[in-house]
Amino acid sequence: MPETVDRFRSSTLGWLRGTLAGWGTILLMLVGLVGSIWALAQRPVAAWAWLFPILLVAGLLLLFARWIQNLSTTYEVTEDRLILHQGILIKSIDEIELYRVKDVRIDFTIINQTADLGTISITSSDETTRDGPLIIRDVERARARREELRSLVNTARRNRGVREIDMVQENLTDI
Repeated sequence: MPETVDRFRSSTLGWLRGTLAGWGTILLMLVGLVGSIWALAQRPVAAWAWLFPILLVAGLLLLFARWIQNLSTTYEVTEDRLILHQGILIKSIDEIELYRVKDVRIDFTIINQTADLGTISITSSDETTRDGPLIIRDVERARARREELRSLVNTARRNRGVREIDMVQENLTDI
């Protein structure tokens, strides 16, 4: 079995510190926590003080949902495959042969850049990406991982003797 080059998950902590949604969740939890402490210190307690604990719980539920979502998929990169381990109770394993990868793209916002976080999109001729690219969100060290993946794709193609040929359909009716 090929040796694992890299193994990672989408980062919940990276999502918190590197996305607007994460910042909003932190703000929601902070407002809920500080508001709850403030409301408890008030005598008499305001009629609307029940709102703060709800904000805190809503923020914690958002964080928990993101954590479970990120926990459910692990990405493993070997010398010739990208392997997706999905599921918590019911597991499935899917693979993309690296020689089939056509494009590895990285997207990131200004906030993502400060956290060294990005979204990696992989397009391939594999069945896994038949309906659209494989999108891996909230990847820490995304630039370095993308470069490593590109290097492995090129090596896998060279080892298999595979070349990428783009077929362009020319409009010949304008002659």
